Amino acid sequence: MTYVGLNTQIRRNNFRSVLLLIMFPAVILVLVWLFVFFVNGQTEQKLYDANATFLRFIPWVTIAVFTWFIIAYLFHTGMIRKATGSVPLERRDNKRVYNLVENLCIASGMKSPKINLIEDDSLNAFASGINDSTFTISLSRGIINKLSDEELEGVIAHELTHIRNRDVRLLIISIIFVGIFAFITEALFRVVQVGGGGGGSKGKKGGGSIILVALALAAVGYLLSTLFRFALSKKREYLADAGSVAMTKNSQALASALEKVSTDSRIEAVHRKDVAQLFIDNPGEKPRTVAFTSLFATHPPIEKRIAILRQF
Repeated sequence: MTYVGLNTQIRRNNFRSVLLLIMFPAVILVLVWLFVFFVNGQTEQKLYDANATFLRFIPWVTIAVFTWFIIAYLFHTGMIRKATGSVPLERRDNKRVYNLVENLCIASGMKSPKINLIEDDSLNAFASGINDSTFTISLSRGIINKLSDEELEGVIAHELTHIRNRDVRLLIISIIFVGIFAFITEALFRVVQVGGGGGGSKGKKGGGSIILVALALAAVGYLLSTLFRFALSKKREYLADAGSVAMTKNSQALASALEKVSTDSRIEAVHRKDVAQLFIDNPGEKPRTVAFTSLFATHPPIEKRIAILRQF
């Protein structure tokens, strides 16, 4: 794997964050135009009418997307805490964890993030946040209790690297926009389910076809945004593993930690796939045995990560 310097990786992730901020609204606008085009009727001036209608929709779509993003941006910390069942970990409750985090941050010249606890005996951890005031490392009760100091230090260094590389900000932005498509798709699907047993009048048929077109386009948007997310996820885990080794000078400790994590990483409270991708090992993914299915995985195989670490 080609070496990528820290500053280069940060620049790349900053660029990708900006690209995502442009790409996702652009996909939404394209899908809105397609929706208007398909439901505009078979007129001689169909393209002209679709463009005219689309121009009227642009301000409202832009306002809706911007409002969604601002709300998610401001409240993403609470949303993630609720989705993972994490709560703040006080220093008096676990000085060991605080000492490990603060020692690594001092050695790396980083500001210490907040620390959260997930009350689960499984072994997993993740980093989240968009800026210094929201950066957080969340650790499960199991990973704290079942790892040695060196192993836990390797995991914490991995998560600190995600923060330092701005991986977490990039993923939070992708989660926000994927959530838009997921919400629209689910809402339209429920409408189709509720209206599926309706009567056969011409008006109802027309309305049903419009909903089906909207559902199909929303599903396409969700698929595209999900693929964008997958494309961003895998390489960052290798880079975070490498960053952990650079911080701790101990590749074997992280390899040992990942071996223990691989035996039981399932966090029961996590049901959202978008949030699950934040963890050091995705608690919602099963081992991939088929090459095609690995394309839709957010993490590289943990066995491969361990093997790479064992080589050092």
